Amino acid sequence: MAISYKKLWKLLIDKDMKKKDLQQLAGISSASITKLAKNENVNTEIIEKICVALQCDVSDIMEMAEDD
Repeated sequence: MAISYKKLWKLLIDKDMKKKDLQQLAGISSASITKLAKNENVNTEIIEKICVALQCDVSDIMEMAEDD
């Protein structure tokens, strides 16, 4: 099992936002955005900032996915 951030990217599309918009709104680094895009581990502080910025819950932006 691995973490997937597909829900985050779908949410951004629904809100008509780009990754750069999220980066600025949440106050996170471009390196964090890159890690998210690669489904790599990020600090829970980053997840919290994203949830606060998008006014959503953790389950709205990430999920457990089967390993390929």
